[in-house]
Amino acid sequence: MAHPSDRRKFLTLPAVQPGGDVSPAALLCALVALADEILALRSNPFPIHRRSTREAIRQVGAILEFLADVRGRGSALPASAAVGFSELHVALQKLRHLLRDCARPGARLWVLMRSELVSNEFQVLVRSISTALDVLPLASIDAAPEIKELVRLVREQAWRATVGTVPADAMAVRSMWSILGQFKNGIAPNRIDLRWILDHLRIRSWNDCSEEIAFLEELFFASLDDGEEEEAEAALLGNLMAFMVYCRAVLFDAVDDEKSSEKQSQARARAVSHVNVDHLRCPISLEFMMDPVTIATGQTYDRASISKWLKSGCLTCPVTGEKLANTSLVPNSAVRNLMEQLCHETKVPIPEPNGKPKRDLTRTATPLSAAAAGATRMVSAFLVHRLAVGTNQEKNKAAHEIRKLAKSNIFNRACLVEAGSVPWLLYHLSSSDPSIQDNAVAALMSLSKHPSGGKAIVEAGGLGLVVDVIRVALRVEAQQNAAAILFYLSSDEEYRREIGRMAEATPTLVELLREGTYRGRKNAIVTLYGLLLCPDNLRKILAAGAIPALTTILSSDRADLVNDAVAVLAKIAEGHDGTTAILKSSAVPHLVGFLRSSTSRSGRENCVSALLSLCNNGGAKVVSLLEQMPVLMPSLYSLVTEGSPQAGKKARSLLNHIHHLHDQEDLVMMGAVDAL
Repeated sequence: MAHPSDRRKFLTLPAVQPGGDVSPAALLCALVALADEILALRSNPFPIHRRSTREAIRQVGAILEFLADVRGRGSALPASAAVGFSELHVALQKLRHLLRDCARPGARLWVLMRSELVSNEFQVLVRSISTALDVLPLASIDAAPEIKELVRLVREQAWRATVGTVPADAMAVRSMWSILGQFKNGIAPNRIDLRWILDHLRIRSWNDCSEEIAFLEELFFASLDDGEEEEAEAALLGNLMAFMVYCRAVLFDAVDDEKSSEKQSQARARAVSHVNVDHLRCPISLEFMMDPVTIATGQTYDRASISKWLKSGCLTCPVTGEKLANTSLVPNSAVRNLMEQLCHETKVPIPEPNGKPKRDLTRTATPLSAAAAGATRMVSAFLVHRLAVGTNQEKNKAAHEIRKLAKSNIFNRACLVEAGSVPWLLYHLSSSDPSIQDNAVAALMSLSKHPSGGKAIVEAGGLGLVVDVIRVALRVEAQQNAAAILFYLSSDEEYRREIGRMAEATPTLVELLREGTYRGRKNAIVTLYGLLLCPDNLRKILAAGAIPALTTILSSDRADLVNDAVAVLAKIAEGHDGTTAILKSSAVPHLVGFLRSSTSRSGRENCVSALLSLCNNGGAKVVSLLEQMPVLMPSLYSLVTEGSPQAGKKARSLLNHIHHLHDQEDLVMMGAVDAL
């Protein structure tokens, strides 16, 4: 898993060996810049390995004094200095990586539990620095005598230094293993012991815990993506994630990210109103930057574009033309946040950054360790108890915690359902507190993705409550998530029948289709498609006015909504009742127009499917109608030659219908002429 400024694995220390043709003067300048970067890290708290980090930074400070003095004098450097400078450059590169990792927000617990590795790395690097200084020809380098003496002192101290894990860190590691053992045996640890570890790590808020969890998750999924997962490391990551989740749920009474998120959102909204949107475009591709990164010159580009530029061998900044000191790509969160706010305000869906595929959650279906399983079950029981008997603030926090836990972990979902969370979450759907309702709906949405969660919702009579939220939610987000619950449930044959039998469900979805937000309409469309997989639901969907609502969406400028609407119309057109309803509407010209203008392969295939079904079910009358639309034929021929095999086959069938009708008309005309 990479540090934000590069793509290396965490706690690995790669370094670039300077070439043999690099002059001592160039190495000197590079060393000064490198030492400056390291000294800039001294403002970090370094709660773990404090002694080692401070000693390393102190040594670099002394070395920088020497380097700055040599550079300031401007005297020629002996060629023999290149060897020492090169070795020092490699050591400082590695030290910079190690210090950055030790200072990394969210990585404190992981660094603590890898203390032996970290201590060994510090020991090796301190000795490497001593060796590099030892081969420097100090006598031949022009520097102040007292500065040279300082270098000799640093060299001797570095060689004699014994770097190891300090007693307080070692005690924290032992305490962690003790607590993990208690989790494994189903024993709730003493809160005082939990607090001591968090205080030692300077983890003092709900947000701090969340930052640790996010880092550990990123580390775990990165190891899966790289194919480097080791069973022991995965088990440790699972243990530490469960520990932090338990601490976050049990020790902190307030969720401190909701208000801060709202304030950040308001601040971003103000920023967007003053920004020139052209500045959010990549200077290379001229497209909006969804994964912005900053290079050594300070210029920002979209990651895909600048990566392609660098891979082609161009090692200069495309905007300034400057030669790049390094090829590091630093994520620009400020530009990313502005882009997200811009997408939100313009109701454009936010695409995933290039190179960041969706996480495969199947690995989370089973616990990574017995301790992780024990901690998850205990925290699930704790949260359900808070939902049942807590104060309003405690209920809201419990619902929020369940929402977070269920979002991206299948085993967490199973534990939460098993602990009895679903009935209480359903109960809180009728809460007059918007936050409680919002968190309860979002939690149920994630739980509905799990087979046991969907079953629990239906068996508890929750369908009606979910439909009520779509109708009268206190917040738009709750309405959208409630529609998503119906979508996930509609993937089950039995549940889609149950939803279809409810008098209010289909009309409510169609109303959301007409009047909802972008995401609300999106969820309504895909849910209606799921309900159509049960033929008994078709008449209710037609009676609710789905065809006019879908036809209106065909005129939308939102391509994804239009594609989904076409797919639903194609499904409706498969039956005679659906065909009749579509032909009574104004949908057909819109479908033909979509076929001509769309660039979506799946959308065009769904569209030709709809038109073919209309012809098959509606007969010559429909074929005659299509024949009178001159823009249709070129679109069909295009599909035959350029579309998928399935789309081409359907296009040929439709063309055959039209040609057959045309031939019949010619025969009739010839017969009429003969009769005359």
